[in-house]
Amino acid sequence: MRAGSGTGLTLALLSAATFGTSGSFAASLIEAGWTPGAAVTARVVVAAAVLSVPALLLLRGQEALLRRSSRTLVVYGVGAVAGAQLCFFMAVESLSVAVALLLEYSGALLVVGYLWLRRDQRPGRLTVAGAVVSVLGLGLVLELGTNADLDPVGVLWGFGAAIGLATYFVLSAETDDVLPPLVVAWGGLTIGGAALATAGLIGVLPLAAPRTDVTLLDTQVSWLVPIIGLSVVAAAIAYVTGIVGARLLGAKVASFVGLTEVLFAVVFAWVLLGQSLGVVQLLGAGLVLVGISLVRVEELRSPSAAVDVPPSEAAVLGAQPTDP
Repeated sequence: MRAGSGTGLTLALLSAATFGTSGSFAASLIEAGWTPGAAVTARVVVAAAVLSVPALLLLRGQEALLRRSSRTLVVYGVGAVAGAQLCFFMAVESLSVAVALLLEYSGALLVVGYLWLRRDQRPGRLTVAGAVVSVLGLGLVLELGTNADLDPVGVLWGFGAAIGLATYFVLSAETDDVLPPLVVAWGGLTIGGAALATAGLIGVLPLAAPRTDVTLLDTQVSWLVPIIGLSVVAAAIAYVTGIVGARLLGAKVASFVGLTEVLFAVVFAWVLLGQSLGVVQLLGAGLVLVGISLVRVEELRSPSAAVDVPPSEAAVLGAQPTDP
């Protein structure tokens, strides 16, 4: 196993797990009268505020780095943060949440296609098999019905969310950018939060946020509890660990490991909201893990695997090179 890949896998799983808490936290707010747009906007804006101090400390005396990376941060913030979120919530207006999630997570397949077309990393048999098995597993986890009503407009929004997700993994895996992962996350969340707030102000994203108690673990708690969970756990920690994990693993493997977010979301919904797990869902979870394993095995066996893996720990962390 290449150096750093174990750490990368651990961080990618941690990112997926923390992202997976967002559904339960958001559901408690939505049941209390919040709109999905208000919940995600609060999540992104507060997370950006939480990361502001450490990000500015890292940038002290190196503001030129931020200017050089401004284009990447804008694409990351608008596409990977705000775009993915906005497209997903627009999709669920006309599709079931399960179908919208499946469409969004087809972004892992878009990553494979991007690496093939732009970097000549042709997917092997194990990657193709892993993709098929993972998609089938997600279908079981999400309990997709055979007679699902697929609204064409909703499907287009779902694919928009998939593009946003693919953008997240591709940009997160980039190591040419000298910005530390925490600064990339902060910049993307700041720009994404501004884009979401703008969408709310012009009426594209409905915003309603009653400050009433919510229910978590069968207990009435302040609305601030899920907001803190959404912003600190499901955004600040999730994005930073996700970027480091993607830089260590590469975009392809990281995107497939990211599929476990759905599995974690189901488990957290069971623990926090009392939503039961079925046998079919557990079988689907097993298939997703098998699919991820197939992709990872091919990545380790491929002689060209290093193409999508960062060359050094310094590049992963965005450390500045030192003079010899």
